[in-house]
Amino acid sequence: MTEAIAAMTLQDITPLLAADEPAPVIERHADGASPFFLTCDHYGRLIPRALGDLGLDDSERQRHIAYDIGIAGVAEAVSDALDAHLVAQRYSRLVIDCNRPPAAASAIPPVSEATAIPGNQGIAPDAATERRRLIFEPYHRRIADALARRARGKHPTILVSLHSFTPVYAGVARPWHIGTLYNRDARLPKRLLRELRDEAGLVVGDNQPYAVSDATDYTIPVHGETRRLIHSGIEIRQDLIASEHGQQAWAERLIRIFRKLEPELRALA
Repeated sequence: MTEAIAAMTLQDITPLLAADEPAPVIERHADGASPFFLTCDHYGRLIPRALGDLGLDDSERQRHIAYDIGIAGVAEAVSDALDAHLVAQRYSRLVIDCNRPPAAASAIPPVSEATAIPGNQGIAPDAATERRRLIFEPYHRRIADALARRARGKHPTILVSLHSFTPVYAGVARPWHIGTLYNRDARLPKRLLRELRDEAGLVVGDNQPYAVSDATDYTIPVHGETRRLIHSGIEIRQDLIASEHGQQAWAERLIRIFRKLEPELRALA
């Protein structure tokens, strides 16, 4: 019996998260003065011990299918420099994807890109519910609570959801260095596009390599659009932020742009 299959048979009697395992939510600058509020849905790649390795070897668990490579370092540096509240999620998107509607098939993917995830195939409904209850819900509840507190305190809020993307997908190269993502509200993305396109040598995507939708996304539609916050998703290509040097360089670019835009955005918020 493989480790992943053994773990699946134990899910009914073993808690998904043991008492000594990390909580799903990690935060920085919870009382930060900045209007920028940062989320990082795919920050970490932890897998609860009860799930073993989900049937994947270590090389697979270090790929994009498990987490957004490099974005944690960027998010932390931006949060620190701006004194901006960052709410991030420690567990792998393979356990449950915190930027997918819970009912979506891709929320607990049996296949990610072209890779089968044995530990996600044929899981019982109560096991899926447990993943949602212990990982997805605490993360989004913390975001909701923080945004509600900011609203009560009349603290201007600009929501930025930080992600990274693969240089090649399904054999097709992606030329963009960075992209802004949005659905119904382009107030912030338009301003980010203006500033980013003034940067020398950048290929900038407008709703590329992805576009936000209610069917495929959760953080922006639920926390940004329903609250009518100024918001944007940001995607940075992973090969540009795989190293600490790249993470710092891209963080510094975002910090500079956010600081430049802050007076204009505060007036809108």
